[in-house]
Amino acid sequence: MRKLRAGVLAATGAVGQNYVHLLRDHPWFEITFLAASKDSKSFEEAVSARGWFMGQDIPADVRKLRVFEASNLEAALDGCDFVFSALDKDVAKDLEMKYAKAGLPVVSNASAYRGDPFVPMLMPEINADHIRVIPAQQRRYGFKDGFIVVKPNCSLQSYMKPIHALMAAGYNVDRLIVHTQQAASGAGRPGVSALDLIDNVVPFISGEEEKSEREPLKILGSVDNDKGIVDYEGLAISATCTRVPVRDGHLASVNISFRGKKPSADQIRLAWALYRREPQELGLLFAPDQPIIYRDEPNRPQPVLDRDSGNGMAVTAGRLRECPVFDYKFVCLSHNTVRGAAGGGILNAELLYAKDCLKPR
Repeated sequence: MRKLRAGVLAATGAVGQNYVHLLRDHPWFEITFLAASKDSKSFEEAVSARGWFMGQDIPADVRKLRVFEASNLEAALDGCDFVFSALDKDVAKDLEMKYAKAGLPVVSNASAYRGDPFVPMLMPEINADHIRVIPAQQRRYGFKDGFIVVKPNCSLQSYMKPIHALMAAGYNVDRLIVHTQQAASGAGRPGVSALDLIDNVVPFISGEEEKSEREPLKILGSVDNDKGIVDYEGLAISATCTRVPVRDGHLASVNISFRGKKPSADQIRLAWALYRREPQELGLLFAPDQPIIYRDEPNRPQPVLDRDSGNGMAVTAGRLRECPVFDYKFVCLSHNTVRGAAGGGILNAELLYAKDCLKPR
């Protein structure tokens, strides 16, 4: 079976470049269409002005691909079966809808449609079943073959799977206090000024706290045929999001309380160790074998030591201990530009492919 032809929108930006980097030699998908804010003769030429940020050279099969202006739907329809979108929110609102209406599935990193109850916001270990809302989305917007699927904010990736593992094990989590310490790369390129971050912590990231408090409720929600995805009730989250002088890796400090049955620390660690979900059962290529890795060392996890665990797709947890205010507290970490960005988008596409939602056109 031939590979599906993938496009990348905003291919020259930080997330777009990471898609190009991570998709090299992917056995299911190949990049055949690239788009940016303006036409270029080649991808190599398009990135020359701003630079190539990845640790390996531009893949040889992408280097000479022409880059089209992102609004060129005719070129996209001719060139690919679906697209990964790394568009900015303001641009994504219009363009992603146009791509879906034209018949191209959109796997998006943008936040433009995260609040739409008919658009799945996927963390496949938690809510793979939310793809069931896609037919209702297509009816609602008049899509024939196209649709939009999004991933959540990168800060959620560090703590949502440890929380969900406890809920899946039968423990009723009712309150969370989350403090994220987010890497500089989360702001994209050029991102935060070095003068703002050197010898400093910035205690405010626009919109992050609202996303961290709102998006988990949709991820944990349920599909209703008429209403779309209905938010989960019974969980209150208070978030504080800060920017720290770390290159990659979002760290979260979590205080957690339970309603009813309270697990022991050993039961929490066991729930994390046994956590396997649909991506692992399906053998998705970007799914980590061990979604949650617990470190017993008192000084772990650390971004430099743990962000690449599971090829950057796993969560590393540690420092589990009792909390004098809530029930427990712990620290967890994920790679924000892999699991939190392009890698998370690729995992979403793999789920859609495995579920027969992505097909050759």
